[in-house]
Amino acid sequence: MAYKEIHTIQQLDVLMEKDRDLRHMAFQNIDFTQASSRLKECTFEDCIFLGCTLPDSVRRKIDSTSLIFPKMKVPYNVYRSQLYNAYDLYKGYNIEDPTTYDSYFDAKVYEHYLRTGKHALDIKETLARSLHDHAMTDAMQDFLEKYDPQMVVGIMGGHGLLRTDPIFRQIVHISKELTEKGFLMVSGGGPGAMEATHLGAWMAGRTQEEVDEAIAVVSSAPSFHDEGWLHTALVVVRDYPQKNYYSLGIPTWLYGHEPSTPFATHIAKYFENAIREDGILTIAKGGVIYTPGSAGTMQEIFQDAVQNHYLSFGYASPMIFLGTEYWTKVMPVYNLLENLLEAGRYKNLMLTLTDKSQDIIDLLTGYPFGKESS
Repeated sequence: MAYKEIHTIQQLDVLMEKDRDLRHMAFQNIDFTQASSRLKECTFEDCIFLGCTLPDSVRRKIDSTSLIFPKMKVPYNVYRSQLYNAYDLYKGYNIEDPTTYDSYFDAKVYEHYLRTGKHALDIKETLARSLHDHAMTDAMQDFLEKYDPQMVVGIMGGHGLLRTDPIFRQIVHISKELTEKGFLMVSGGGPGAMEATHLGAWMAGRTQEEVDEAIAVVSSAPSFHDEGWLHTALVVVRDYPQKNYYSLGIPTWLYGHEPSTPFATHIAKYFENAIREDGILTIAKGGVIYTPGSAGTMQEIFQDAVQNHYLSFGYASPMIFLGTEYWTKVMPVYNLLENLLEAGRYKNLMLTLTDKSQDIIDLLTGYPFGKESS
């Protein structure tokens, strides 16, 4: 039986109204000194305490089968119970004051990450990172429970795609349309094609004129290397608030020089890139759209192909390649996959190659999910 997770003092108080003998609970970042007087009557058996503040009176009531994980002195919360959002990652940045660019939370964590080593040797640091990434996965699973797994679609592509590139606009359109049709759009959560994915989802429910205005704002700083990349994105976030549609970005501090897009409403940011990359492809059971990219995108394509070949989740999901010229001549991976499929070296691959946004939207909204292909 899974542990019941308690994230707030309010949840704890409700729990204590019903029962005083608390068993099989996981408490995350709870300050037990703030709990109601009912706490005096409670006992704890087979519970997990993650970064909680525990007075001695509570510790005496915790049995030996419980686990207590103490707070850790690092610039991030290793037991975070919720996914990040733009306000969390960019806390400390003042949109009106460009001199605050390096003072936000995400930048401070990245600086700590570099200082302690991308591949840290200190056991306390590696433990803290592992606990943080575990918390991210747990929070992401909680978030994804609200969605049909086959309505989660990923978009992969290069971080270097400029905001002024026509394909950036095309990705925005595809993501907006699919979001409005009930899909949850997922990406690596960085700049380029990833940002376009989340900008499209952010602008869901708005007019084409508003979308054009938003793209015009961010296009004044086309690359994430340009001064103003973050500022223009946050201007759009401020001027076009989004409360009805969501998207999930999954970035990593391994590529911390690539800023996380503020347009993702929910962000699972990881230290360990391998967990993050596998996670994106694992949750995108509704299919993956591949836009032009380089080495990282190539890796994702073949990793996705393996999952589909072995029907790792019981069925294959569409692999959609946007850009005929790119995927057949510049990076002719589509030709290779077709040849391997015809030769029987791969099975169950459901390949589509197109230049048209509507082809992708039609395929994903009309695809008979759950049927295995031969």
